[in-house]
Order: sequence, then C-alpha cells, then structure tokens
Amino acid sequence: MRSHESKKNISFSGLSKQKPYANGNIAILDKHIKLPKLGLVRLAKSRKVEGRLINVTVRRNPSGKYFVSILVETEVGHHEKTGSSVGIDVGLTNFATLSDGTVYENPRFFRTLEKKLAKAQVILSRRQIGINKKEKWLEFTKRLRMQEKICWIKSLLILSKTTTLLV
Repeated sequence: MRSHESKKNISFSGLSKQKPYANGNIAILDKHIKLPKLGLVRLAKSRKVEGRLINVTVRRNPSGKYFVSILVETEVGHHEKTGSSVGIDVGLTNFATLSDGTVYENPRFFRTLEKKLAKAQVILSRRQIGINKKEKWLEFTKRLRMQEKICWIKSLLILSKTTTLLV
C-alpha cells in the first residue's frame, strides 16, 4: 500500500489481458473476486460476467460502500428496429405521459424520506464541538446513506420506466 493511501480509501484499477476470466492478479470466481493488494473479496454480481476481462476498478463512495466496475470485451447483439415511435411528456403530477395515452404515476417517495433526512441533518448540526468524533461520523454517514437511498430510488425509477418503453 502506498503512503498516501489508507485502508478506508481504496482506489485500485488493474488490467487483465490474458484469459477470459482471470490472469495471475485478477480473477472472478463464483461469489468472490480476487484482487491484488486485497486478495479474495466477496462479490454481489448484478449480472453474469462474460467475455475477456480488460479492466477492474474498485471505488468507495462517501457512505462507505464499495463498488467494482468490471470492463469486459464481448460481442454485442443487434436488435431489430420496430419502426414505431412514441412521444414522452415528463411532468410534475405524472411522472410521464406517452403519446399513445399511457400514464406513469409519479411516486411520492421523496416526501417521507425528506422528513427523515431533515431530522438527521438537524441532529448533525446540533452536535457540540467537543463531542466524540466517532459519534459525529456515524450521524454524518447516516445522512449520506439517506441521500444515497433517495438517489438510488430515483435512478431505479427512471431505469425501470425506460426499459419498459424499450421492450
């Protein structure tokens, strides 16, 4: 480990240009990934990794979660064009209204999470100067996790609606 890196802030990028799933340093096993400097790390895959492994990047977000980005070289299948098109109107009362009359409702998840986030921010701002740093850090990460949850819910909503339009 280099002198400017700490165990909490791991940033690693490695190249693999030999076999489809592994070389001597990087390997993707069933539920683990083998990385240099770290060894075997448990992995929750969102999809199956197929193709020649090119690059692996590990990053840590501010709330303390680690994410692995895996770049592989594969053959891309082409979809046939349907020839149909649709207009989309994005609004405040409805999430989206399509030109064919389909209406996607706007979920009001932000209202409930906004109250919890405001409460966490008030608790954090009222912390005294001489308080334990660990307690303040726990409150700070709690607020970050709530912000991260709001961001994930928004992105999953957009992703799910757009995939239903494409399929």
